[in-house]
Amino acid sequence: MRYSPESLLAFVQTVDKGSFSAAARALGKSQSTISAAVANLEDDLGFRLLDRGGRQPVLTAQGEHALRQIREILAASERLDELAMRMAEGVEPRLSMAISDFWQADHHEQLLRKFAARYPDIDFDCMIAEDADVIDLLQKGRIHIGVIRVQPHYPADIATSRLQVEAQMAIFIRHDHPLTRQAEVSQSELDLVRQLRLNTWGQGPTPQPSGGNSWSAPSYLLLLEMAEQGFGWTILPRWMVEQFGHQLLTELRVPGWPQRIAVDAVWSTRTPPGPAGRWILDRLIAQHPA
Repeated sequence: MRYSPESLLAFVQTVDKGSFSAAARALGKSQSTISAAVANLEDDLGFRLLDRGGRQPVLTAQGEHALRQIREILAASERLDELAMRMAEGVEPRLSMAISDFWQADHHEQLLRKFAARYPDIDFDCMIAEDADVIDLLQKGRIHIGVIRVQPHYPADIATSRLQVEAQMAIFIRHDHPLTRQAEVSQSELDLVRQLRLNTWGQGPTPQPSGGNSWSAPSYLLLLEMAEQGFGWTILPRWMVEQFGHQLLTELRVPGWPQRIAVDAVWSTRTPPGPAGRWILDRLIAQHPA
């Protein structure tokens, strides 16, 4: 840097505190040291930053323009110092995470805000994936953390921790379908209507329902759109229909529904998350339902 950080800081503190003496107290320096540092900065820049004609120094017009740039330089220096500290601690430069569509946005919005404040310099990738696709992404090293509904079996290299949040799932169909006029719908009646099913890339072909045919999609948002277009019935997170639906779907009363789905945080033991990833996992695991 052409200009010493001490002189830049002395100038900013003098402006903020209103005098050389107040800046000296704030920085733990002598008044003469602060005054000399600002004078040296002015000599380096080649123009006056402060008018010293009155009782207190006053910004010149050139000083006002310079002040904005100098604040940016100091802020960038602070960010670089923080980055150096985190790198020395082994904090990963990039973190990637896959979450399920059924995980309510409210559960992670505050978490990501806190993460952005705690690790502002980390590149963060967030994608939507479900079930087997999340496991596949972890095993291929594409992501570091996943949030998915509890799976019946996990590979040996996948670690899990049960979260304290749950997803409430229900059966929906377009509001003008004849089934919406019934007080209760049996499973056998549903079987006669096309089902819109979740089918992940890694899951492979799924068994076809008896009776009506089925269509599939790899995300709940796509299933929501297909249901709104009248292509059949589907299982969706209640929160998603409320937040992203267009009041075109009706929840069917079916024995055994709605259902609560347990949620796991998952990660690979072969390529475990670094300190930033562990920070997210710790807060996910401690998180209470909204």
